[in-house]
Amino acid sequence: MAHRILTQIVVTGTRVLGRAFVEAYKQASATSKYASEARKGNISSANTYASSGLTLGEACKILNVKAPQGGEANLEATMERFKRLFDLNDPKKGGSFYLQSKILRARERIEMEVREAERIAKMEKEVKQGWRPQVYKDR
Repeated sequence: MAHRILTQIVVTGTRVLGRAFVEAYKQASATSKYASEARKGNISSANTYASSGLTLGEACKILNVKAPQGGEANLEATMERFKRLFDLNDPKKGGSFYLQSKILRARERIEMEVREAERIAKMEKEVKQGWRPQVYKDR
């Protein structure tokens, strides 16, 4: 009987340590990606990952929406999914605050990706058309 209990303790301990090592590896990998992007000078890409802690793929999986293609995303569908999942996971209704937080971060990550793509598209358009400053005259 004692060998059974001892075996269970060893197996459970191994699982816990294994999961801890896997999570530590994921964190180290994410930090490495951030550092390599920062070294390349691609600060905007490094900041988008660091600020939300989610990749775009993870965010899309959480909300079950398609990834933005070329900076274009159906934000209405994303917001509908967000509101539905956010309300379903309300802690006052027996939901999980952790899941609610993940859902919020996923929405923010998708919005951040779309804003960044819009900013880049605007800059490219400005470069193609040439810079024309807006001059406001006093009335």
